[in-house]
Amino acid sequence: MPTSVKIFDTTLRDGTQGEGISLSVEDKIKIARKLDELGVHYIEGGWPGSNSKDIEFFERARTMKFTNAKITAFGSTRRKDSIAADDINLNRLVESGAQVATIFGKSWDFHVTTAIQTTLEENLNMIYDSVLYLKNSGMEVIYDAEHFFDGYKNNPDYALQTIKKAQDAGADWITLCDTNGGSLPNEITAIVTTVTQHVSTPIGIHAHNDCELGVANSLAAVQAGARQVQGTINGYGERCGNANLSSIIPNLQLKLGYEVISPDQLKSLTSVSRYISEIANMHMPVNQPYVGNAAFAHKGGIHVSAILKDASTYEHTKPELVGNKQRVLVSELAGQSNVLVKAQELNLDFNREHQKTKEIIEKIKEMEHQGYQFEGADATLELLLREAFEGLEEIFTLESFKMLVEKTANQAVVSEAIVKVKVHGETIYTAAEGNGPVNALDNALRKALIQYYPDIKNIHLSDYKVRVLDEKGATAGKVRVLMETTDFNTTWNTLGVSSNIIEASWYALVDSLRYALISRKRVEPANKEQQERLGLVNH
Repeated sequence: MPTSVKIFDTTLRDGTQGEGISLSVEDKIKIARKLDELGVHYIEGGWPGSNSKDIEFFERARTMKFTNAKITAFGSTRRKDSIAADDINLNRLVESGAQVATIFGKSWDFHVTTAIQTTLEENLNMIYDSVLYLKNSGMEVIYDAEHFFDGYKNNPDYALQTIKKAQDAGADWITLCDTNGGSLPNEITAIVTTVTQHVSTPIGIHAHNDCELGVANSLAAVQAGARQVQGTINGYGERCGNANLSSIIPNLQLKLGYEVISPDQLKSLTSVSRYISEIANMHMPVNQPYVGNAAFAHKGGIHVSAILKDASTYEHTKPELVGNKQRVLVSELAGQSNVLVKAQELNLDFNREHQKTKEIIEKIKEMEHQGYQFEGADATLELLLREAFEGLEEIFTLESFKMLVEKTANQAVVSEAIVKVKVHGETIYTAAEGNGPVNALDNALRKALIQYYPDIKNIHLSDYKVRVLDEKGATAGKVRVLMETTDFNTTWNTLGVSSNIIEASWYALVDSLRYALISRKRVEPANKEQQERLGLVNH
């Protein structure tokens, strides 16, 4: 029977201390539900004694049903020279309705005498009294030994005394915290091993990532005897962040053989990590292990040729186990194998020896040399491959467009686009304004197409990025425009390159609509009767 390890998630508390992260109560509720579905054992909701937002979270959480997780309220030991029963913060933990209280206390004698300015003996009393009071109030208690590793290195006898006091008072867990994130894995291993010989209470680990060792230190602690790991999804947290549970969970389960969450729950790890990054409005690094978009992405032709034979040649685990997927990138490094994989994904008739195959590979390489980057624009790549192997219906052709941008004193800039396109043999001439030239172009083109494809109104631009490719060219330099478009069920990326930002934007915009109309069959052409019914026919 595999040894089990409990996961303690502090994304809602410690994670929100990260720069740029602010979660509303509704955000915290949504994330808590996702964490519970993932199979997390403890969800630290916040500090009910610190702000009204956390108080409201616990009020709402009290009425919710969690299948896997226990909701935990965070606080500190009682104030010095006081009584636990009279401590406002401790009482708010009890009143929160949470099943579990997690309180921190000082382990480092330097902090005791310098930070809270009390005696070493009084600090021990503060720990004992606080844990005992919460236990007598009927709560499960997790004692977080703050700065434990730094404290142990400075004064091991006193650091051990602090956690023994928590044990004597009845703590259910004692968590050793590398609060400054400065310890190394060998130090974590040695100290946790020693601690498990001195206390019988189950041990947890709370690591920070200041030396890029949060995950490594957490794994080292578990291998030395810790049975609870605290961390945050995607490693969010103060300074350099907390230990990243999105890496810790699969490492414990897939690499070390511990029982953490169910295999089905593990398959939701990628979607949960990405969901939380969206809620937190934080960019998720594409190269994040296990759950990043590039975690199982292959670009070099030799690598792709190998994974076609056996994926384990260049993948350390199966991406499906964590809910991710293998991706093959097509670029100037690509060989025939890359194009083969993409063609197979699209059910295209691919022949290695066909001249068309060699031509499209050369075309891709030349376009990348000009500034295109298909690994971030799968929709543009799909259109390119379909055009080469199947040929594509010409949905519309551009005859011309004009841009008018006017700025007068004391008035906002006004952008207007005039577009002339041919659709099914008919010439359509439209004009539209927008809050910028690209938006005006988008509005004018949609205005021309909507009478033929009315469902195009459900397709929206969701992101727009510009990258200068030739910095020496200054304002005349070549740019690459990347557009993300959505129909609210899925998203796709297209790009355009030009020395003119409007032209580059036009290329990306046209591809985004062509992809929706042709490649994915999201919308169907409206016949004349439907156009009239919808009031889309020009009279």
